[in-house]
Amino acid sequence: MTLRLYDTSTQDLRAFEPDHVVRMYVCGITPYDSTHLGHAATYLAYDLFVRRLEDLGHEVRMVRNVTDVDDSILPKARELGVPYLELAASELARFQSDMTALDMRPPIAEPRATESIEGMIDLINGLLAKEHAYTVEGTTYFDIATFPRFGALSHYSRDEMVAFARERGGNPDDPHRRDPLDFVLWQPSAADEPSWPAPFGPGRPGWHVECSVMAMANLGPTLDLHGGGTDLIFPHHECEIAQSECATGEPFSRHWMHSAMVSYEGEKMSKSLGNLVFVSDLLETADPRAIRLALMRHHYRAGFEWYGTDLDEGTALLHRLVAAARCDSGADPRPYADRVRAALDADLDAPRAVEALDDLASAVLSGGDDASAPGELRALGSLLGLDLSKSLSP
Repeated sequence: MTLRLYDTSTQDLRAFEPDHVVRMYVCGITPYDSTHLGHAATYLAYDLFVRRLEDLGHEVRMVRNVTDVDDSILPKARELGVPYLELAASELARFQSDMTALDMRPPIAEPRATESIEGMIDLINGLLAKEHAYTVEGTTYFDIATFPRFGALSHYSRDEMVAFARERGGNPDDPHRRDPLDFVLWQPSAADEPSWPAPFGPGRPGWHVECSVMAMANLGPTLDLHGGGTDLIFPHHECEIAQSECATGEPFSRHWMHSAMVSYEGEKMSKSLGNLVFVSDLLETADPRAIRLALMRHHYRAGFEWYGTDLDEGTALLHRLVAAARCDSGADPRPYADRVRAALDADLDAPRAVEALDDLASAVLSGGDDASAPGELRALGSLLGLDLSKSLSP
């Protein structure tokens, strides 16, 4: 079987054929609020990918960072009146608890931005030395004019990039920039913000440089796959490519994977609208496997709306799967196993994989004399991150 995966940069399905060891970086959280369903859906997609790669015999080195200093967490800490690292620690602990409950594969490393400052300073120094960056009044910017392929990942027009930069934390109207799309590598800190000494002035890192340094420090200059949500395509990942490739002269990632956004009952899910669905709240009343199943009924590239009935459907399906897994025999499971794996190999088509798993459960419950069927059902459940040997949560 050939695993084919959509590549954002080439805008088509491509065979994913890495070496035995797969180097994979997934943008992690900025820990200033609880884990919501958008996070869960994103990390579930990469979890399924890791599980299928392991099923194919690969060793996966997946790194997921923690952005514990940036323009989001510092204002939140100021608003709450708590130290920013204390806020980061509490929310990171909650995130990790949610991921464990959902049976997500843990990363091999979870580097924190505040522990990677020295590497960021070194990278910025290198970019300045190669004239890919410039400093104005204490702020160091990347000069996109020195990287002609800027925009090749997103395929956005210049006007679209300027609009997204303005919407997503940039400041294209800053008069100190040579180009509105030049982005911050290092900036002076406000009086109540953390500050580190650097040759180009005391301050703190910009958002984008953090991931480049943490990815390359843990996985080397070239990744097999870089992932995150679609909201990170621009400016975050576009900027990562520019600064990383200018620093190393090597391709930054061979494949780019992005998961779509989740809405709630007809509206974009966002903190400003007050309609975030938190995983920790769902876990109070639902079996975590039912949450996984509800999310897997949607393809990772198809943005979807979450309704309360989604969890009801996930729970009903879980009941069928657990009941079938307890049977003594059933129908020949091999055609269903082939369908599950074929679905995952077709751009991680989780809905079709779940459908095949459900069909096997129905076939087992209908009877048959193949004693391997319930065990194969449990094995396929494990491939999808579902331990079907456990009893249902009350």
